[in-house]
Amino acid sequence: MPILNIAAYRFVALDEAGLPAFRDRLLQRAEGLGLKGTVLLAPEGINLFLAGDADGVRGWLQALRDDDPARFGPLHAKESWSEAQPFQKLKVRLKREIVRMDLPTLRPATARPPAVAPATLARWIAAGHCDAGRPLKLLDTRNDWEVDAGTFAGAIDWRLRKFTEFPAALAAHRAELAGATVVSFCTGGIRCEKASLAMEDLGLDHAYQLDGGILQYFEDTAGQAPGWVGRCVVFDERGSLDAALQAPQA
Repeated sequence: MPILNIAAYRFVALDEAGLPAFRDRLLQRAEGLGLKGTVLLAPEGINLFLAGDADGVRGWLQALRDDDPARFGPLHAKESWSEAQPFQKLKVRLKREIVRMDLPTLRPATARPPAVAPATLARWIAAGHCDAGRPLKLLDTRNDWEVDAGTFAGAIDWRLRKFTEFPAALAAHRAELAGATVVSFCTGGIRCEKASLAMEDLGLDHAYQLDGGILQYFEDTAGQAPGWVGRCVVFDERGSLDAALQAPQA
């Protein structure tokens, strides 16, 4: 398939005063390569979904890493392929947060929470508990309509309408999570990273995020995705992907 799709994010402190010029540079570079999608920039980091010719997409990403290797060198992008361009426009925007949570005390750029690799989670799901023997609870941090399309069997679903509702829901349900190993998950890792930090702030000692999110789980388990039921919503014209990272057939 001719179109490479990438999704990537990184929580890293960026100078707010320099963001407009940085935005313009990224936009011009993407326009020159014929890419489409969305790039979000905020003082807490970068979040992006881009698609286009493989050389162009990878070239843009490498130029971003080369711009500031200390900040963007570790940026990891998840790849998938499509027959057609899944985005209609190119947007590079400045935001207050790259994923809005409205929890100003949270500083995701300063420390990453513990993460569990997809292969490890698959093993924990099969066993019904983590390696330390604690019960395993999977926490879906996505919106209710995303959960309805697919999720892990038995996952906790607080029927969130938007991610800003997560902190209040977590406070209300904190006691239900105590004593368990809690693995939060989301599409690509960004929401569950913030969710894990929020759980740490509330004193939950065994809170993890699924490293790379659902899409990385699909990729690393070679499309088998143990424990997963349904499809994963993605935010482009493909609509959703199955465990083999394939869009619905037209």
